[in-house]
Amino acid sequence: MTRFSKGSRGVAALQIESKGVFLMFAVLKTGGKQYKVIQGDLIDVEKLKSDVGDMVTLDQVLMIGEGEDVEVGSPYVSNCQVTGEVVKQGKGAKIIVFKKKRRKNYRRKNGHRQFITQLKITEITKK
Repeated sequence: MTRFSKGSRGVAALQIESKGVFLMFAVLKTGGKQYKVIQGDLIDVEKLKSDVGDMVTLDQVLMIGEGEDVEVGSPYVSNCQVTGEVVKQGKGAKIIVFKKKRRKNYRRKNGHRQFITQLKITEITKK
Protein backbone atom coordinates (compact mmCIF):
# COMPACT_ATOMS: atom_id res chain seq x y z
CA MET A 1 0.00 0.00 0.00
CA THR A 2 1.28 3.44 -0.86
CA ARG A 3 0.45 6.83 0.52
CA PHE A 4 1.51 10.39 -0.19
CA SER A 5 2.81 12.43 2.71
CA LYS A 6 3.59 16.13 2.72
CA GLY A 7 7.24 16.86 3.36
CA SER A 8 8.56 19.84 5.28
CA ARG A 9 9.19 21.65 1.99
CA GLY A 10 5.66 21.09 0.71
CA VAL A 11 6.64 18.34 -1.76
CA ALA A 12 4.71 15.07 -1.71
CA ALA A 13 6.94 12.09 -1.00
CA LEU A 14 5.95 8.56 -1.97
CA GLN A 15 6.28 6.12 0.90
CA ILE A 16 5.53 2.42 1.15
CA GLU A 17 3.80 1.95 4.49
CA SER A 18 4.70 -1.67 5.12
CA LYS A 19 8.47 -1.10 4.89
CA GLY A 20 8.76 2.60 5.72
CA VAL A 21 11.08 3.02 2.71
CA PHE A 22 11.04 6.13 0.56
CA LEU A 23 11.31 5.62 -3.20
CA MET A 24 13.37 7.94 -5.36
CA PHE A 25 11.24 9.96 -7.75
CA ALA A 26 12.09 12.37 -10.53
CA VAL A 27 10.28 15.02 -12.53
CA LEU A 28 11.59 14.93 -16.08
CA LYS A 29 10.88 16.86 -19.25
CA THR A 30 10.56 15.30 -22.68
CA GLY A 31 8.52 16.27 -25.71
CA GLY A 32 7.50 19.56 -24.12
CA LYS A 33 5.73 17.83 -21.23
CA GLN A 34 6.70 17.03 -17.65
CA TYR A 35 6.33 13.61 -16.03
CA LYS A 36 6.72 12.55 -12.39
CA VAL A 37 8.15 9.03 -12.38
CA ILE A 38 9.46 6.38 -10.03
CA GLN A 39 11.33 3.22 -10.92
CA GLY A 40 9.07 0.70 -12.69
CA ASP A 41 6.58 3.25 -14.09
CA LEU A 42 5.17 2.96 -17.61
CA ILE A 43 4.77 6.34 -19.31
CA ASP A 44 3.61 7.40 -22.77
CA VAL A 45 5.79 10.17 -24.19
CA GLU A 46 6.04 11.93 -27.55
CA LYS A 47 7.69 9.78 -30.21
CA LEU A 48 11.39 9.09 -29.65
CA LYS A 49 13.69 7.82 -32.41
CA SER A 50 14.45 4.44 -30.83
CA ASP A 51 13.57 0.83 -31.51
CA VAL A 52 11.64 -1.46 -29.19
CA GLY A 53 13.99 -2.87 -26.56
CA ASP A 54 16.46 0.03 -26.72
CA MET A 55 17.54 1.86 -23.58
CA VAL A 56 16.88 5.61 -23.60
CA THR A 57 18.61 8.11 -21.32
CA LEU A 58 16.68 11.25 -20.40
CA ASP A 59 18.88 13.91 -18.83
CA GLN A 60 16.45 16.84 -18.60
CA VAL A 61 15.56 16.19 -14.96
CA LEU A 62 13.81 19.13 -13.29
CA MET A 63 13.53 17.72 -9.78
CA ILE A 64 14.69 14.64 -7.92
CA GLY A 65 13.81 13.46 -4.46
CA GLU A 66 13.88 10.63 -1.99
CA GLY A 67 11.80 11.08 1.12
CA GLU A 68 12.45 14.48 2.70
CA ASP A 69 15.58 15.05 0.59
CA VAL A 70 14.42 16.98 -2.49
CA GLU A 71 16.63 18.76 -5.01
CA VAL A 72 15.20 21.23 -7.52
CA GLY A 73 17.24 22.21 -10.55
CA SER A 74 17.60 25.59 -12.18
CA PRO A 75 16.45 24.64 -14.77
CA TYR A 76 17.87 21.08 -14.64
CA VAL A 77 19.48 19.02 -11.90
CA SER A 78 23.14 18.45 -12.78
CA ASN A 79 24.61 14.92 -12.84
CA CYS A 80 21.19 13.29 -12.82
CA GLN A 81 19.55 11.09 -15.42
CA VAL A 82 16.59 8.76 -15.88
CA THR A 83 17.01 5.57 -17.89
CA GLY A 84 14.10 3.81 -19.53
CA GLU A 85 13.45 0.90 -21.87
CA VAL A 86 11.33 1.38 -24.99
CA VAL A 87 8.40 -1.01 -24.61
CA LYS A 88 6.24 0.03 -27.55
CA GLN A 89 6.08 2.44 -30.47
CA GLY A 90 2.60 3.28 -31.62
CA LYS A 91 -0.20 5.80 -31.87
CA GLY A 92 -2.29 7.37 -29.16
CA ALA A 93 -6.05 7.65 -28.97
CA LYS A 94 -7.88 9.39 -31.80
CA ILE A 95 -8.80 13.02 -31.29
CA ILE A 96 -11.69 14.45 -33.30
CA VAL A 97 -11.29 18.00 -34.66
CA PHE A 98 -14.69 19.43 -35.62
CA LYS A 99 -15.20 22.91 -37.05
CA LYS A 100 -18.59 24.47 -37.67
CA LYS A 101 -20.00 27.86 -38.55
CA ARG A 102 -23.67 28.18 -37.78
CA ARG A 103 -26.17 28.98 -40.50
CA LYS A 104 -23.47 28.78 -43.22
CA ASN A 105 -23.54 25.03 -43.95
CA TYR A 106 -19.85 24.84 -43.01
CA ARG A 107 -18.75 21.65 -41.25
CA ARG A 108 -15.31 20.03 -41.25
CA LYS A 109 -14.42 16.86 -39.38
CA ASN A 110 -10.85 15.63 -39.05
CA GLY A 111 -9.17 13.07 -36.85
CA HIS A 112 -5.67 12.97 -35.44
CA ARG A 113 -3.60 10.25 -33.75
CA GLN A 114 -0.32 11.30 -32.17
CA PHE A 115 2.71 9.02 -32.43
CA ILE A 116 3.82 7.90 -28.96
CA THR A 117 6.58 5.88 -27.36
CA GLN A 118 5.88 3.84 -24.25
CA LEU A 119 8.77 3.79 -21.78
CA LYS A 120 9.37 1.64 -18.71
CA ILE A 121 11.52 3.52 -16.21
CA THR A 122 14.36 1.23 -15.18
CA GLU A 123 16.70 3.49 -13.23
CA ILE A 124 16.94 6.94 -11.68
CA THR A 125 20.54 7.91 -10.97
CA LYS A 126 22.11 10.86 -9.23
CA LYS A 127 25.89 11.08 -9.26
